[in-house]
Amino acid sequence: MEWLNYHHLLYFWTVAKEGGISRAAERLHLAQPTLSSQIKKLESSLGSPLFDRVGRSLELTETGQLVYRYADEIFSLGREMVDTLKGRPSDDRLRLTVGVPDVLPKLIIYELLRPALGSSEEVRLVCFEGKLNELLADLALHRLDLVLADSPLTPGAHVRAFNHLLGECGVTVLGTPVLAKRFKRGFPKSLNGAPMLLPTQNTTLRRSLELWFDAEDIRPQIMHEFEDSAVMKVFGQAGEGLFVSPSAVEKEVKRQYAVQAVGRIAEVTERFYAISIERRLKHPAVLAISKAAKSTLFGQQ
Repeated sequence: MEWLNYHHLLYFWTVAKEGGISRAAERLHLAQPTLSSQIKKLESSLGSPLFDRVGRSLELTETGQLVYRYADEIFSLGREMVDTLKGRPSDDRLRLTVGVPDVLPKLIIYELLRPALGSSEEVRLVCFEGKLNELLADLALHRLDLVLADSPLTPGAHVRAFNHLLGECGVTVLGTPVLAKRFKRGFPKSLNGAPMLLPTQNTTLRRSLELWFDAEDIRPQIMHEFEDSAVMKVFGQAGEGLFVSPSAVEKEVKRQYAVQAVGRIAEVTERFYAISIERRLKHPAVLAISKAAKSTLFGQQ
């Protein structure tokens, strides 16, 4: 029987979780050369490299990804055993760790993730927000199971991952009852000179809107710009201007922010993707998300 050195496995697992030797060494209270040496011994015993050095960072090889998944289960099970022996309640729910870009509409995030909470297995959701490139880096290091995005991963990205289209929809222009009544007649030409709250220039939606404005020869009065769509909706609720939101959540936006629809723009399409390191989705909760998005959330669009 071939024996596995679990100390070496723990060192590897910590390096993978921390994203590098220096941070892992600090956490483990080991010298960096010692930690590197122990990982090389693990690689030698397994007969395959676990990390590739890309610039100054480390990336898991295919073997490293496989070993990491097993190590994660092994040490999670170990923590559960200790909790049980000490009389602490164990959490045997299925864990789903998701990264969401800060520019993604919060209501869309909720509607996309909600089916996972009602799947056949109990799920504990762990949700991280950040910049897309940072989230993709965490995905590559297996810190995340999934990243939601409003644009696909491009071929030039330095992350080996796969795009899974969840669905698409048009956008709805919304505003307070007073503004909606004023600009509803003659839509969309009524938007010419209308006070509008727009996403910032670094968002996919802003670029799509500007192309549509140019095609329709519409020049709205841009009042304010927001990277966070939730903040934009709050300003819209206060009557600072009209704003746009994915039509898939139009009903909920109207209810939550007490606004009304001015009109819908089918030509401006919002697409939403699940990005994973798996070519085929396997996680039960992720499969529930994908199925519900295609059949319910976007199926009616």
